[in-house]
Amino acid sequence: MTVMLRPQALTGHTRRDYRILIGGQWVDGAEGRTLERLSPAHGVVVSRYVAATKIDAERAIAAARTAFDTGPWPRMTASDRSRLLLKAADMIEARRDELALLDVLESGKPITQAKGELGGAIDIWRYAAALARDLHGESYNTLGDGTMGVVLRDPIGVVSVITPWNFPFLILSQKLPFALAAGCTAVVKPSEMTSASTLVLGEILMEAGIPTGVVNIITGTGPDAGATMTSHPDVDMISFTGSTLVGKLTMSSAAQTLKKVSLELGGKNPQIVFPDANLEEFTDAAVFGAYFNAGECCNAGSRLILHKSIADDVVARIVELSKSVKVGDPLNPDTQVGAIITPQHLGKITGYVDGATGAGANVTLGGTTLDLGMGQFMAPTVLTQVRPEMAVAREEVFGPVLSVLTFETLDEAVGIANAIDYGLSAGVWSASMDNCLQVGRRVRAGTIWMNTFMDGASELPFGGYRQSGLGRELGRHAVEDYTESKTLNMHIGPRTAWWMPR
Repeated sequence: MTVMLRPQALTGHTRRDYRILIGGQWVDGAEGRTLERLSPAHGVVVSRYVAATKIDAERAIAAARTAFDTGPWPRMTASDRSRLLLKAADMIEARRDELALLDVLESGKPITQAKGELGGAIDIWRYAAALARDLHGESYNTLGDGTMGVVLRDPIGVVSVITPWNFPFLILSQKLPFALAAGCTAVVKPSEMTSASTLVLGEILMEAGIPTGVVNIITGTGPDAGATMTSHPDVDMISFTGSTLVGKLTMSSAAQTLKKVSLELGGKNPQIVFPDANLEEFTDAAVFGAYFNAGECCNAGSRLILHKSIADDVVARIVELSKSVKVGDPLNPDTQVGAIITPQHLGKITGYVDGATGAGANVTLGGTTLDLGMGQFMAPTVLTQVRPEMAVAREEVFGPVLSVLTFETLDEAVGIANAIDYGLSAGVWSASMDNCLQVGRRVRAGTIWMNTFMDGASELPFGGYRQSGLGRELGRHAVEDYTESKTLNMHIGPRTAWWMPR
């Protein structure tokens, strides 16, 4: 039986009202409309935001455009930008507990997990600060006596940064510091459900000394505010994380002005397990990969592809360990799985489970919502007898639901892994490095974990194949993504005339 930690009523926390950041000033929205955010675990209003509109988005873009075209940020030395980013990282660290709490109250994620995410985000800011000083171009002095070539890396300009609700501060930190390190200016729109930590970051960046207009933050819905950020001609690049459907709409909008687009989208990530795998270690990784962040994670290991000879044993191990997973109050440090983001999303998750059972799958564990007195929660769920053509095996459920499939040969396993539209990440478990490398080379995904799952580091690129997105975040080339290459072709000495008199 699932271990449940019932949420307690929030005490000592009052709702905070936020404004938007445009041109270095905290201002109200042009139309005066607001949005309220209910805590998904506690059912009370914890935040109130400006419901920004097209007018607000245009004001923010204009401020970012002015800051890029005439302000000091793109013209600073890399060492000066790096110094300010490092200062911001120190200030984020000083307010780490506050930022983590805001993410918990708005997203429902466990407090212990949120604090871990803040630690990862701080490391990313410091890594981006280091990359700022390493950004460089190329030179070519081998083009002949009369020619010298230099390739510059210019900041691309104004960047629209649009982030989702599942990792509010962490995903923003995978984008914004790299754009700033390159010398870009930005307009940021967090999800309307989890905007608080992003707005507090705005306070931090202003206090750190980031110049006026370099970072602008607006809140509101995609149709009201985000659409302008993807279509406006003064925006040079879009960095978006979210669903594949909205990613496609973003790309279509950006195409009208041929903006550069970086997209980190959905995933349906497999873990392939061979008979010689360390099953004790795998079981822990499988449970973690399925239920981390309540499964509301693009990297979730939601598909297990098990060798038939070990499938029953592995499922029994996973079910037994899943029963000890602690679900409930995200403010309890012992909680491992928190609340589901909205009642509507909880209904979507249970709809996938119902559809799978209707198609012949078996609910081996869970499959139901949990009544904990307040908020919305889902029991950790294991589905067996799942076939590759089922929706639950092909589509992103975004909940704590694990689908189990089986295989007999390596070729069959790779075929199942690749037989979907996504290609974000995958895992392979085997004592044979030959098995691991064959799967790693043949599975079409941006990250392949071998005998581990959902590990990461600021130095390692992250992104997907196919409908999991375009481009890569993190890694040593992340700053370059926010630049344009410019060639300076220099002629030395007298030039040979094209028109020669006869």
